[in-house]
Amino acid sequence: MQNKNKIGHAAALVTILIWGTTFISTKILLTDFEPVEILFFRFCIGFLALTAAYPRRLKKTNTGRTLSQNDFFGRHQELTFALAGLCGVCLYYLLENIALTFTLASNVGVIISAAPFFTALLTHLLFKDEEPLKPGFFIGFGIAIAGICLISFKGSEPELNPAGDLLAIIAAFTWACYSVLTRKISSFGYHTVQTTRRIFAWGILFMIPSLFFFPFRPCPERFLKPVCLLNILFLGLCASALCFVTWNFAVSVLGAVKTSIYIYMVPVITVITSVIVLHEKITPLSALGVLLTLAGLMISEGRLDFRVLRK
Repeated sequence: MQNKNKIGHAAALVTILIWGTTFISTKILLTDFEPVEILFFRFCIGFLALTAAYPRRLKKTNTGRTLSQNDFFGRHQELTFALAGLCGVCLYYLLENIALTFTLASNVGVIISAAPFFTALLTHLLFKDEEPLKPGFFIGFGIAIAGICLISFKGSEPELNPAGDLLAIIAAFTWACYSVLTRKISSFGYHTVQTTRRIFAWGILFMIPSLFFFPFRPCPERFLKPVCLLNILFLGLCASALCFVTWNFAVSVLGAVKTSIYIYMVPVITVITSVIVLHEKITPLSALGVLLTLAGLMISEGRLDFRVLRK
């Protein structure tokens, strides 16, 4: 069990390391693609990759487990897959992209980092006995958010934009819903690649109507540019197919709360990547923010006793 937990932590870490660098690929692709196009194409590529990697069809069963009358999601498995696709693939990314058009990217970055808080509350309500909340989680959350604010705002005062900030809050909540839903899906007993592929299929179906409301151009010649092809493949194969499988696996092993805490590291990875790839300079406030964020993560994970910091 201990080895499996280590693999779960490694899977979550690998996922965040990749997700923390996707902003570079997205930024490059935005010169030729609209945000909704990037989103649609990357998940279509991810779905095809997962189908090729594990072509066996998912045949729904009750996995031999006795389901209680109160286990709504267990008795309605397809609905659970559909809701996971709606929340984690469609709504989360669409809301995040729309929020960026109304408010500052720094605001969105900080608000999205609150997803572990919403995840903890939802998980506590639905899986109270399995994932109890501890004071260390809230202490770590506060320290990590303080660090993320230093990284995102870089010493400047935050500017409130109600419409965009509210959309970002809803996006964070939808990701929390996705984490809880995948936590439930992991109890069905199916292969992680199969369940992730099913979630992608529903997410793409829910995404299709949005293509009629946002700019979408099915121009295949854009993929002939090597820079566009390589970056969309990176987002589709690595950031979508691979990372959603590793993330869902981590949730099945560690639980939704412990896995979601790794979201704190996304701004840290972004800062490090900016320094290495874009040659940006790290400020003293950003460096302090990185340290606070990592400390908050360790406290939330229970690896650092907050009482030691007061001695």
